[in-house]
Amino acid sequence: MTPTRAARGTVLAAATLTIMAPALIAPSLPAMEQVYGSPLLVRLTMTITSLAVAVTAPLSGLAADRAGRRPLLVASLLLYTVSGTAGYFTTDLILLLVTRTLLGVAVGGIMTSVNATITDWFDGPARASFLGLQQVFASLSGVVFLPVAGMLATIGWRVPFWLYGVAAVVALFALAAVHDRPRASAPAVVTQRAMTGPVLGICVLALVATTLFYMAPTQVPFLLAEQGIGPVLVGVVVAGGTATSMLGGYGFPALRRRLDPAAVNALCVGLLGGGWLLVGSTGTATGIAAGLLVGGLGVGFAIPNLTLRLSDLAPPAARGRVFGGLVSGIFLGQFVSPLVVQPLVRTVGVADAFTWTGALMVAGAAVARITHKERTVR
Repeated sequence: MTPTRAARGTVLAAATLTIMAPALIAPSLPAMEQVYGSPLLVRLTMTITSLAVAVTAPLSGLAADRAGRRPLLVASLLLYTVSGTAGYFTTDLILLLVTRTLLGVAVGGIMTSVNATITDWFDGPARASFLGLQQVFASLSGVVFLPVAGMLATIGWRVPFWLYGVAAVVALFALAAVHDRPRASAPAVVTQRAMTGPVLGICVLALVATTLFYMAPTQVPFLLAEQGIGPVLVGVVVAGGTATSMLGGYGFPALRRRLDPAAVNALCVGLLGGGWLLVGSTGTATGIAAGLLVGGLGVGFAIPNLTLRLSDLAPPAARGRVFGGLVSGIFLGQFVSPLVVQPLVRTVGVADAFTWTGALMVAGAAVARITHKERTVR
């Protein structure tokens, strides 16, 4: 049975609530630091959400396989609403960190259930097309919600927390319109192996790619600040990568019809590497912006491609656990990116850090493509 338009729209709406959830309070961080007087803990209110997603997403995957996609989606949307908007009322910094941790649990549940639901609903080209559309909507959230959060932060630093309340509306639509496909019996769910070697490899690739892509929001502002660029223009430049990520998701189905998954992966890594070479080597705001646009396009192709590949590898009764691993890889990459990259930045500087990582990615993509072609010929 084909899912209704309302069901498809609800799943896409849920996708917009995920990737940018930790960063929605970024415009409020300076004011929060003035209020609470603890720079480290204030910054942790944003990063702890990503860490919570990475840690708990595998458990969400198990819940999706055992309890069903729809129950997990609805419960996660409600938790997202409560834990997200709680920041508006919370006056204690430790309690705020707790609510941000619970928000991460909710995001992991939403992403896992959405991916598993899409994979249950569609097969073949239709699955590739809808996964590309999902990436479009996930990227659109960065283009829309971050500027709105910035405007709301001018009213008061707590006001952006109300944006998380949108999830309550999505939860109502999920209750009314989204329905699970029949699933395997409980014994089958227990016995089917989820995390095979190829699946783990894709999750690791997602972790590495996200770690390198997240150099954009964590390092580019400092690179632009060295050139005297103000915060408003910094936000516009960084958002450019999100915009082209959206375009990549839109063009993914056509790309996938022409290239096999390995070729798409190589192209994605090559685009990200080429973009980072531009960021590091041009020395101008225009060159940095162009590099972010190129890198964002690579990520826009990468996420639906990895998701589609996992959907082909995962047994139907184990899809929740498999996608939980993917979600963990993506958000763990967000969390560790500044920790991994900072030693390189201290050694060679921000610009050269982009240049070196870009060169390594381009070289790695070329080697992977040549090796794959040789294996195919044999």
